[in-house]
Amino acid sequence: MKLIENTEARRVAALSVLASDSQSALGQYFTPAPAADLIASMPRLDELSNAVRVLDPGAGAGSLTAALVTRLYKARPDLHVHVVAVEIDPQVIPYLRATLEECKTTYGTTFDLVQGDYLTVDDALIDGPFDLVVANPPYGKLAAGSLHRMRTAHHLVDTSNIYTAFWARATAALAPGGQISIIVPRSWANGTYHRAFRHWMLDHTSLDLLHVFESRNTVFADTGVLQENVIVVGTRGAQQPQVVLSASIAHDDAPLRRTIPFDAVVLPGDRERFVRFDDSAVVPPAVAFTLADLGLGVSTGKVVDFRNREHLTEDLGADGVVPMVYQANVRGGAIEWPLRTARKPQGFSPSTEAARKLLLPEGHYVVIKRFSAKEEKRRVVAGVWKHDGPIALDNKTNYLHEKKGPIEPQFAHGLMLWLNSSTLDAIFRTFSGHTQVNAGDVKTLPFPSRDDLVRLAQSAPEWLPEQSKLDALVADLFPAVVGSAE
Repeated sequence: MKLIENTEARRVAALSVLASDSQSALGQYFTPAPAADLIASMPRLDELSNAVRVLDPGAGAGSLTAALVTRLYKARPDLHVHVVAVEIDPQVIPYLRATLEECKTTYGTTFDLVQGDYLTVDDALIDGPFDLVVANPPYGKLAAGSLHRMRTAHHLVDTSNIYTAFWARATAALAPGGQISIIVPRSWANGTYHRAFRHWMLDHTSLDLLHVFESRNTVFADTGVLQENVIVVGTRGAQQPQVVLSASIAHDDAPLRRTIPFDAVVLPGDRERFVRFDDSAVVPPAVAFTLADLGLGVSTGKVVDFRNREHLTEDLGADGVVPMVYQANVRGGAIEWPLRTARKPQGFSPSTEAARKLLLPEGHYVVIKRFSAKEEKRRVVAGVWKHDGPIALDNKTNYLHEKKGPIEPQFAHGLMLWLNSSTLDAIFRTFSGHTQVNAGDVKTLPFPSRDDLVRLAQSAPEWLPEQSKLDALVADLFPAVVGSAE
């Protein structure tokens, strides 16, 4: 284990010499030894030949390489392993080279070290074919006109984040039957931003294993990252009928695993092809309507507050001023306005034609908070706007509407109750991979019929019952629903 201990020491030393601004710009969140061991433990070894080619893109100090090489030689001492490691930062190269040299000295591993930007460097060494890829890619948004995005789109798929661009290029470098074990943010699994990549990845690899961490803040604890990360293991080729779901509290806990059908991970007929990490929330046919089936739409609030500062006001009694509603106003199943503890102006003065176009006409709307975290009691939090007059909604909210206009009051009430139920929360958590409840996510949620939603509203003894009472109402109306929270 000396190789692992020495590599961990090099990782810590490398982090200590990096400036925080450049580290953030390059996404340098190097893999701690326990996480590297976990990632390296995931691929199958039974089908490997005697000569194995390994790719470690964005290798950092070489933690993943050291962990995988150690595992390979312990399991198969007969193997000849050749590693291709890619690293962009010249400050990190000496640490990486030291790790690769120690792999060579300890196990006889051969290697090539490529210094450069993995997404743009032209080097036949990194194009494969590879038997195994282990990766902890950087992450950050890719601008539409950036070189990274244009090159990735030209050769593979248009994708909006560095980590999915890394993932795509590494997948393309796999030999048929080659495997990739990669730790990434969970955001790729749902939403519209990653739709093209998700389709491309599912078309080119078989999802073999999906691993989740119950804690967001332990995997990269010494780098200050608070990110929901997952490990994905895939094989280049057609999708196999089953997928292993794996979970642990942190990177150094023994994973709990179970095997489920692939059709429970990516639902048949799902045009978005959301990837679910949990199959515990089963939805019966009675709760199988989409918003489109109900004749409803979902949109994001129209007011970007920092772009409309001249229209924001605290003078709520002035002529023409309308309510300005933020996600903080969504409380108790309704919209609390004005919110006395609000830190932002609660009024909107539509003094121009452009500003007037941002208003919603009078009526009932279901407003949903856009931002939430997995640690919160409910990921989806909704309230009904039911006051007189037009309204301005901040763009950190989503709202349900009927043909761009208001919703019938009892129908709106029923929608709010369903969205705030633990059953809906359990369903949402099976696929939500980030801290936002996007409009695209809401479009895919299952709903009861319009009549059943009205019945739910009529059965509620109060506007929004306490959680246990609401969940009991839902269970009474839809007894076949599985997955309600405790």
